[in-house]
This record gives sequence, structure tokens and C-alpha cells, in this order.
Amino acid sequence: MKLQLRSDLKLSLYALLMLVAAERAFPQGTTGDAKPYPTVTDERLEHPEAGDWLMYRRTYDGFGFSPLKQITPSNIRRLTLAWSVSTDVLGAHETTPIVNHDRMFITTPQNNIIALDAKTGTQLWRYARKYPDGLFQLHPTNRGVALYGDYVFTATTDCALVALDAATGKEIWSVPLDDYKTGCYATLAPLAVRGKIILGYSGGEIGVRGSVSAFDALTGKRIWKTYTVPEPNEPGGDTWKGENYKRGGGSTWITGVYDPASNTTYWGTGNPGPWVADDRPGDNLYTDSTLALDSDTGKIKSYHQYTPHDSFDWDEVSAPLLIDTQVDGKLTKTATHAGRNGYLWILDRDSLKFLHAFPFSNNNVFTTIDPKTGRPTIDESKRPGAHQEAEFCPSIGGGKDWPPEAWSPQTKLLYVPANNNVCAFLPKGEVPEGDSTGFYVGYDTDSIFGSVRAGVGAADHLGELQAWDLNTGKRVWQHNFKTILWSPLLVTGGDILFAGGTPDRLFRAFNARTGDQLWSFPLPSGAIGVPTSFAVDGEQYVAVTTGWDLDARGLQNGIDEAQGTKMVVPEGGTLLVFKLQ
Repeated sequence: MKLQLRSDLKLSLYALLMLVAAERAFPQGTTGDAKPYPTVTDERLEHPEAGDWLMYRRTYDGFGFSPLKQITPSNIRRLTLAWSVSTDVLGAHETTPIVNHDRMFITTPQNNIIALDAKTGTQLWRYARKYPDGLFQLHPTNRGVALYGDYVFTATTDCALVALDAATGKEIWSVPLDDYKTGCYATLAPLAVRGKIILGYSGGEIGVRGSVSAFDALTGKRIWKTYTVPEPNEPGGDTWKGENYKRGGGSTWITGVYDPASNTTYWGTGNPGPWVADDRPGDNLYTDSTLALDSDTGKIKSYHQYTPHDSFDWDEVSAPLLIDTQVDGKLTKTATHAGRNGYLWILDRDSLKFLHAFPFSNNNVFTTIDPKTGRPTIDESKRPGAHQEAEFCPSIGGGKDWPPEAWSPQTKLLYVPANNNVCAFLPKGEVPEGDSTGFYVGYDTDSIFGSVRAGVGAADHLGELQAWDLNTGKRVWQHNFKTILWSPLLVTGGDILFAGGTPDRLFRAFNARTGDQLWSFPLPSGAIGVPTSFAVDGEQYVAVTTGWDLDARGLQNGIDEAQGTKMVVPEGGTLLVFKLQ
């Protein structure tokens, strides 16, 4: 009891000190119209107002749920475009419109940040990152910002964390996450947690060793750094051969989640490197995993690995959703994750102990899953490598790639943007030399992007919008798409589920309880951005960005080649905001 009281007291004192520090270090800003900027505090992040969307998935638990309920199945046909803005940038717009009262922040490829009046779309300021000369950009996209105090935080393609004044867009400080010359780059939205900005970076496909770091939100000073691939003398280090760990992958390129009760932050990690696995025996921890980290120290508290010794590009970079719900009739604190390997994983949140795995997309690689540990047994004839070609399902695009699921605490359903009936074929690869640079995957890019095999399983569809009951492990409903579905999801208190992510460029709304399609709107490009909902002056809005490219375009190109089709999708970036007329 004494320890608990001390812990509570420590947290209370910490929160008070951080509030005082924020008030001193983040003077209340103003925008061009002289409105004071609403300071973002720890309390507001943990208990956001219904009309705000202050972080990547709105709340620390990762639900992607807005409690706003003005838009309902009975009136959604009156949903119409309120305003739109071109970003003047081409390419993959994967941003999350972040809204703090009436201020909106979006990001674009090439690390532009645009601040807007959320009601009118009027631009308040724009920041454009200046890159070092000759920067190689493998994935020049960005998924959004973090807000804390009166700062806006963004991660950059040259592997840095930048703090801007939220009122003016002026750069306050910039610190490197690592040396961009190693191939690291950052595309995720950072996570603000109790005075710290937590984030990781990408680059596993170029031989980067992944990590997660925390920085002081006031100064940019690094507080801790935790590698996702351990050294030989660390726990898990014996799952790597020699010095392979130094370029072992395990990238962290999607925002984590956070449990304030346990002060634990959860992050997903990418696949191991090199892609060709012949010379890296072992499980290759902690790749393809969920990691539970102490947010104060970065210490790994627990982990679960979904695909040991991965050869299939089945990154599991999406963080789990921290859902409290009935599982097998018992109220359970879960960490739930729809995996790229095509299984829906339910873990105990505190220990990350395996509870259940349900297939939601065809997987012909796993022959069994251990009912106690969750460890899969692999059909080695399906493993591509230096000595054999192989076809495997799901494809390198996965049963679900990075686009996030959503959970509604009202319907008690988990919504998954899945792709099914899509497999991949890879020829024999090559084991890279130990000192090789550049693409460190063992295949040429033509092999990777030309690998898609369609038509395995049901011949009438590829994309599946699925709703799951975690208590029973059953699908409640499913809506099929003839095309792929590459859509982050938004679910609202009005029982509306929003999804884009199809090459036909439609933004759709569904009844969250039944799966019935209720509404659609033609967009100028495909929507692979993260939709959000917010309120200004008592009106509910829904925002989404368009701009189709990168992985979505690559998978669709593979489908086109396999099916003999040709889907032409523009790349132009546009932010569209809807409300009831």
C-alpha cells in the first residue's frame, strides 16, 4: 500500500510540475485572427473533449472512435462537402487531420505542415521542411503531428523530430532521431505522453536497426532510446547470428498507444532484415512484435512476436488497441491487433500473454498456432529464400497493412480493413554480403512489386470491411469490395463507420451495427489518409485527405498486372471536410 501511495503521489507531483513547466515554457500563442491557442495539457490528452481530435487515433487506447453523434444513419444522406483545400503536393497523403478546438493541422509528403481554421479551411500558416542536399526518400509521406503545450511536433523524412510554435508555425527546435545517412527516415505521427514525445523511425528495408525514443517536449533532449533489435548480451540477443542485429530491421513506423494506468506504451515493429532469411537463423527478436515499454525509462516490460523468423514482409507495425471488453464471457483488459499475417490477435494487456488468434484473411503459411503461446508453426515449403521460390498468402501487402482498425465502445465491435484472396510469389533471392549497402532485402524491386497473385480463394472480391465480436471470436458482418481496400477507419458515436481506401476514389459510410452502406462521395483521388471527426460551434464535421501512391498504388499495380486491369488513380493531395446540410 505504501508503494502505491508513493507512486500515486509521484505521478501527481509530476503532473503538477509538468503543468507549471508548460505554462512557463509554452506562452499562450495567438493566430493571425488573435484567438488564443488552446494549450494541450496531459489532462486534455487523457480526457479529450468530444469535439477534439488531439492525436493520431484521438485517444491513447487507439480506438479511432469519435463520440460525436450528430451524424446518424437516419440523416447521413444530408452529409455534404463543407469545404476543401488542395495541398499543392502530389503523392501519398496518409495524414491525420488533428483538431484542437477550431485549429486543424495536417501534414503532406515532403514534410509540409499546414495549419487551418477547422470551420472554414482558411490557412493560418504553412511550414515546409528544408532537406539536406541529396536526401534519398524511399517513402516521402507523413501520417500527422502530435500536440503538446503550445507546440506542434512532426517527424521528418531526414530522420528528425521538429517542434513548431502552434500559433505561428515557427520552428522552435529540431533534433535527429539518428543519422539519416544510414537510411533511417520517419513518417509516423509522434505520441505525446506526460511531457515526452515518443516515436520511432523506418528504414529496415535499407538495413536500419529499429528503435523507439523519447524526447523532452520542452527542450528536445533525448530521455531514452530502446532498440527493437537487441545486442548479443541483451535478452533476445541470442536469436540473432553474429552481428546481423546491427542491420536487423524491426522498424517502428506507426504511432504507438499508451495506458496511463500502468504508464506503459505499446509499439509495433517491422520485419527483420535482410529479407532473405537464409543467413539469419533464429526468431530474430523483437521484429514482427508488439513491445510494451515503460514510458519513463523505455525498458521492455513484455512482448509478443507474431511471425518468428519472418521471410514474408509481414511487418506488425500497427500498435494494438487497448480494449476492455468481454472475451470468452469474462471482462478482459486486452491488447488487440489485426495482423499483417492475416490473424486477429487478442493478448492480455499487462503481460502480452496470448489469448486467441482468429484468421481474418487467407493464410497458407501457418499450419498451426500453439493454443498456449500463440507461436505459429510454419510450412517451410511456403518460405521464399536463396534456395527456393515460393507462393504465400497473404501477400506482402498483408491481410491488413498499416491502415488502422477501429473499435466502437457502443457497438462493442472491432472493425478491420482487410484484403483477402491476394497472395504473393517471390523467386529465389540472394543473401546480401555483410557489408552491403542500399536495398538490403535480397530481391530486386521488380520481384517485390511484381509479386502479387490474385484470385486465390473467392473470385468475386479482394477487399473486406469486417466487423468482429471479440467475445465470441466471430465476424458479425462483412462488406466486400471488388478492389483492394487500403483504408484507415473512423467510427463515431452516431454508429457510422467511415472508410475510403479504394481505387474507385469513393469515400463511404456504413451502418456500424449492420454493415449496410449508407452514403458515398466521389473524391478527386483515392483516400488513404486517416479520417477524423470533430466539432466547431456545435456542428459535427468529418475530414479526410486524398492522394494515392506508394504501397496502395504498388499493390494495385500488382493486381492490375495479375488481372489484366488498369486502375488510373490521380495523385493530387486534397483535404475534404464534410458536415450535414
